[in-house]
Order: sequence, then structure tokens, then C-alpha cells
Amino acid sequence: MAYASHIINHSRKLRYVPKLMRHDRAILVRWFSNGAQSSVCKREDVIKICPLGASAERETVSKFVARNPVSFGLSKNNLSRTTMRLGIPMGGVVYCREILCSQVLSRRGFASEAGLPPHQEIGMPSLSPTMTEGNIARWLKKKGDKVTPGEVLCEVETDKATVEMECMEEGYLAKIIKGDGSKEIKVGEIIAITVEEEEDIVKFNDYSPAASDSSASSAKDLAASPPPPKESVEQPVPSPEPKTPKHSSSPSGDRIFASPLARKLAEEHKVPLSSIKGTGSDGYIVKADIEDYLASRRKEVSAPTHKTQDAKLASLDYVDIPHSQIRKVTASRLLFSKQTIPHYYLTVDACVDKLMDLRSQLNLLQEASGGKRISVNDLVVKAAALALRKVPQCNSSWTDDYIRQYNNVNINVAVQTDNGLYVPVIREADKKGLSSIAEEVKKLAQKAKENSLKPEDYEGGTFTVSNLGGPFGIKQFCAIINPPQSGILAVGSAEKRVIPGSGPGQFNFASYMSVTLSCDHRVIDGAIGAEWLKAFKGYIENPESMLL
Repeated sequence: MAYASHIINHSRKLRYVPKLMRHDRAILVRWFSNGAQSSVCKREDVIKICPLGASAERETVSKFVARNPVSFGLSKNNLSRTTMRLGIPMGGVVYCREILCSQVLSRRGFASEAGLPPHQEIGMPSLSPTMTEGNIARWLKKKGDKVTPGEVLCEVETDKATVEMECMEEGYLAKIIKGDGSKEIKVGEIIAITVEEEEDIVKFNDYSPAASDSSASSAKDLAASPPPPKESVEQPVPSPEPKTPKHSSSPSGDRIFASPLARKLAEEHKVPLSSIKGTGSDGYIVKADIEDYLASRRKEVSAPTHKTQDAKLASLDYVDIPHSQIRKVTASRLLFSKQTIPHYYLTVDACVDKLMDLRSQLNLLQEASGGKRISVNDLVVKAAALALRKVPQCNSSWTDDYIRQYNNVNINVAVQTDNGLYVPVIREADKKGLSSIAEEVKKLAQKAKENSLKPEDYEGGTFTVSNLGGPFGIKQFCAIINPPQSGILAVGSAEKRVIPGSGPGQFNFASYMSVTLSCDHRVIDGAIGAEWLKAFKGYIENPESMLL
């Protein structure tokens, strides 16, 4: 008990053990000098302590902890010492805490054989559901800086945005493992070390997380798979030899045995039979042996060709631009969409004269009240949302077992930035006014350009609108569906056209806008897609109906 009290008083973090025990993420493991058996309570975070008598029971506990190190918050480095403490009468308190959430992944470390003081290993956090790796954009804290809970440590470039990573505990930043611009860091990989005391910073100047990181992963692997009851040495399983024949000399003797068809094929391609090893009985050469030999020779001949092409490419003047995280995800998702979703396209032209007149009137009111100006794209988003409410079959997603039809109408709006393509979401767009939509679109577009979107700013969309008409003057185009959605609307530019008048020889001028709906044929049949476009066109050509 004296040993345990010494550790608690020595560590600033363990002075608040009663509070930590009440914390829903803390795990407190105690071993007392008289021996104890630890059993995890399913409903409580505190591990119960029971008297432990016989040495056989202690051995059982040691094996249990060894099989479940992660459940006790232990790494492999601490595992041997923990087992030792369970096996002999030795006092001590071990406190381990591992947090895995949308903010930070950290692991508590303790003094080891290398003489390192108590420290915390901060891992690459998982900041979005689809994130598997990330990049360090920049560190806002430097080595030696004091950090407190809630302070921003660094900016992490995820697969969709750049997100600030906050500190979870008080301490000092002892070492930055992954510096500014570090690329393709796996989730959970150690990026920094923090310590409790400022004087411990210098002890981590030469610290390398390789051994610690591998030991932690080994401990997780140990917990994931049940170990064998006894130590055993796994024998390597010999891999079967490939069927491709070895090109070696003929079997002993001067005579070469081959089938007539194999001999004829060898003569046609001028292949010496002595260089072929037959796969038939007693080394008998068959047709397949000749074909395999010819195939392998073609590969050998094609290799210098590739080198020649590389040499020609080397003479060109070019620059290799590394893939950003957002570019990787965009490429992966769009490739998946085109390969797995049966697209079809419906195009319609809508007159926008009344829409432009209404927009002018509304902007006069907005300017008078100090609000944001309403764009054509804002009116398009509102019309698309109302059309989805009118034709809910287009507000759905495909799964292997059912079609999921959403009650929420959340519209993603495609925004092009220097960093890539972003699709922030306008939630409940069918229930919002044009002024609210205009303000929200401009706010999210600015955040996208600043690369500061958060996951809640772009996740949860049910339909997407992509507009290349207003900004770029594109007349008409077909967009790729954003999975798991089933539809995306491509909006072209408005242009003036000559249309027939009411009488013979009469004509009028009108502005028309081309829009193309890309549909997932598994979810949206052609007639349903046409019905949605009809409803959308009705709202565009009679915009007053959107205000009802």
C-alpha cells in the first residue's frame, strides 16, 4: 500500500483518482501487495478487486491479463511487468487510459527499461467515418509548449477536409513525431508525445515510437485472437510450386520425349525442345509446356519495351503533383460510382424569365434589410428540394436488401476550390426560406475554400446539385452520382433564344436553362425521373409557387 500511495502522490494526474474513477472513459487497475484477482465488471469501468489465494489462481489471472491486454489498457511493454506483479507479492498502482473518439487517439505510457518518465502517445485521430489515413497540415504547438484540454495541437488533413485536432489532457509537448506536411499517416499511428512534467521533455529527444507502436499493435492483435493453451512453434506451410514449367535442360539421355503437337508447335516458333522441361509423365513434353514457354518469352521481350517507353517519357518536361487526401477520395468515390451505379440521364430546358424577375425583386428586399443576395443557384436548390418532397422516390438510396427512402431533404451543393471538389450540405432545404439557403450556401462555400469544413458540414446529404452554368458558362453537362445517393442535378447556363409568337410571323425572346438529371436506374425508373424533372421545371418557370 505504501508503494501505491507513493505513485499516486508522485503523479499529478493520479492525485484525482476518485474523479477519474467516476469518469466514463477511465479504467483504474489496482494490484495490492497481498495479491489480487482482477475481473472486469461489464457495467462499471472500475475493475473489482477480490482476494487471491493459491499460486495457481494467480497464474490463471496472469494468463487472463496476457490474453486481454487492451481490455486492461496495457501495451506489450507493460504486459510483462503486470504479469510479474500478479505472480509475486508486489504492490503497485497502474493507471492506463486509451481514448478513441472523433477528436483524438491517445495511449498512456509508463516508465520502462529505457528509463522514460510517464508520458502520453498521441495517435492520428479518426476524424470522419471513412478516414483511414491523414496528413499533418501544420502544427500550432511547438516542442516544449504547455498544452491544456481544448487547445488545438495541429491541423489534420482528412479525406474530406482539414480539421483541428484538440488536446485532451494537460501537459507539455515533448516530441513531434510527424512534422508539418507529413503524408499518409495511418489512423492510430503515433504523431506526438506529451509529458506531465516540463523537465521530462529532454528525455524524449531521441525517442523513437517504432518499438512502442509495434508493441501496442501486437497487444491489440493478441487481444483480438485467442492464444493457444500451450506454447507452440508454427511450422511454415510450404506453398505449392507454380505450374509454369522450368526452362531447363532435357532429362538424362539424348532422346527428348514430346507429343507430335508439341514438336510441331516448337518447330513453328523455333523453340529448342532441350530448353523445355516437360510436365507430363517421366518429363514428357506436351503442348501446354510449349505455350507456357512462349508466354514467358513474350514477357521477357516486353520488359525492354517498357524501359524504352520510360526513356521517351523521361525526355518530356513535366511536374508530378502529389495526390491530396480530398483528391484520392474524390477519385475513389467517382470511380466506384461509375463502375457500380447504372447511370442514365434526362435533360430538360426551363424558361427562367420569371425566375430572374423574382430574384431581382427579392434582392431589393434583401439589400434593404442587409441580408445576403439570392443567386440563381439558391433558387435551384430550393426548387430541387421541393421537387424531392413532391417525388420522394428520387430522395432514396440503394442497398442490397431494400431501397431506403429519406424523410429529410438534405441537398449537397458542389463547390470547386483550389484544394479540390467539396459538397457541403444544406439540411432540410425544403423547409428553409430562400434567405436562409443563400446565407448558408455562402457560409459553407467560404469554409470549403478555406479548407475548414467539419464532417457535419458535408455528411448526410440525400441529393446533390452541381452548377457549372453560372460560374463557367457551361451550356449542358452530365454529372456523376455521389454515392450512396441516387440522383444528381447538373445545371447549365441560361441563354436567350428566339421562340415562336402567338401569331404567324411573330416571335419572342426568352431565356432558357438546360438541366440534366443523372439517375440510378436501380432506384429511379425513367418515368419517375421524368416526373421529378417535370415538378422541378414547374417550380423554375413559376417561382412564386416556391413561396407558398
